[in-house]
Amino acid sequence: MHPLPSPISATRDLQQQLRGYRLTTAEILYRLPDHPIVLQSFIWQELDIAPKYPVLRKFLDFWAHEIEGKLHSVRVASIGIISAAEWRHTEHVAHLH
Repeated sequence: MHPLPSPISATRDLQQQLRGYRLTTAEILYRLPDHPIVLQSFIWQELDIAPKYPVLRKFLDFWAHEIEGKLHSVRVASIGIISAAEWRHTEHVAHLH
């Protein structure tokens, strides 16, 4: 079971989404160090900014320098979680009992 995100983390994520970050998923195929003809899949998911994906690029740079499995290919998909049509400022909220 995954723990619930902290309020600070949730606030940071919302602020990032309002600045244009999108939920980004990458399928990373890499070669196993002991069996280079075998490809393994790794799924990575974070908030990132399309189309340059600086967070993903930083992760891939780390992978290339620190992890033995040589990268084969990366497929990326991203979607905006919050858009202008979904997020609006409200002047008044009424509560009904």
